[in-house]
Amino acid sequence: MSVEQINTVVVGAGQAGIAMSEHLSLMGVPHLVLERKRIAERWRSERWDSLVANGPAWHDRFPGLKFEGVSQDAFPPKERMAQYFEDYAAMLKAPVRTGVEVKQVERHIGRPGFKVTTSEGVIEAVNVVSATGPFQIPAYPKIVPETDSIQQLHSSTYKNPGQLREGAVLVVGAGASGSQIAEELRKAGKTVYLSVGEHYRPPRSYRGRDYCWWLGALGLWDEVKIKPKKQHVAFAVSGYEGGKTVDFRRLAHMGVTLVGLTRSYQDGVIAFEEGLARNVAEGDQAYFDVLREADAYIEQNGLPLAPEPDAWELLPDPDCLKEPIMRLDLAKAGITTILWATGFTFDYSWLKVNAFDDKGVPFHKRGISAESGIYFLGLPNLVNRASSFIYGVWHDAKYIADHIVIQDAYMAYGKT
Repeated sequence: MSVEQINTVVVGAGQAGIAMSEHLSLMGVPHLVLERKRIAERWRSERWDSLVANGPAWHDRFPGLKFEGVSQDAFPPKERMAQYFEDYAAMLKAPVRTGVEVKQVERHIGRPGFKVTTSEGVIEAVNVVSATGPFQIPAYPKIVPETDSIQQLHSSTYKNPGQLREGAVLVVGAGASGSQIAEELRKAGKTVYLSVGEHYRPPRSYRGRDYCWWLGALGLWDEVKIKPKKQHVAFAVSGYEGGKTVDFRRLAHMGVTLVGLTRSYQDGVIAFEEGLARNVAEGDQAYFDVLREADAYIEQNGLPLAPEPDAWELLPDPDCLKEPIMRLDLAKAGITTILWATGFTFDYSWLKVNAFDDKGVPFHKRGISAESGIYFLGLPNLVNRASSFIYGVWHDAKYIADHIVIQDAYMAYGKT
């Protein structure tokens, strides 16, 4: 039985895989995109019901296709985002095979390329692009034993408030997911506690322009203005309910109790780290930094954008910020559910190649890995802060496709 051969196998048909397919096609590189479920599956089944894109439709898209039937300033719901990528793949006539799981990738011995073992058989490829993205395995600290009677959910399995038990909820993590879910639960009548750690809290919009526009205008996507920054800081921005700035004081005043970073659990009691007020203040500082830079940019360029003095006003500090709760007896507080909005980690157990550092993290430069012929796409900060966003992944894919063509030319030297 003959083995299928192809120049490049792209693993994953989300935003990264579809972007990669477009650029490979434009450069004439024969390829396949393998997807274990459906195109853009994570948008479809691994997010909560009310999720929308965190950027407006004019921005959170690829250059070749605008959203139809959606205001360009709206934040498309998750189903519409999935449909967008399916429509894009159809427009490209992308060679996507759904329902095909990649089980293992290993390098050939004594000849170029890789053996790609899938649920549908073996494929031999010169190059393999991992486009599985950063959201693979739910990550949360194993603080509360799974044998404990309290309900524990990760944000990837949360769908809506009706899924939760009767009683109060502790949401751990105050980035884009945690802050939106906490607000949704509070509006559904739940008593909500929100565990807030370090975060980056920009304005949703300022002086008539969305934050995505300011990211580009101020060079913040590319981070050309070098500033020290902390790693693993939650990014608190939201398109929820038409888009609004994540404001932890506003959440507190609507009834969400803010607590510090979740530290430990013992005998039914959660303990929190000190520093809640400091973390909120640092988030405020990042917010005001954007406003200052935006004002300077407007003045420098003479833009006719009206001032927005209200953006500089902060709500009064709520009691939970002035006198933080350091320990919380879950039973006494009536908490029956902990919802972990603490992000994800990678799963590259299928990739049996020398492309990782000693901690199992992809070792690469701009997606070009230490293992010749292996590429990564869609990871946070692959090139810059845009790399895991729809806007950025398209441009990163173009660079990787170009590199594949260059390397193929080296391999072809002397054969003709």
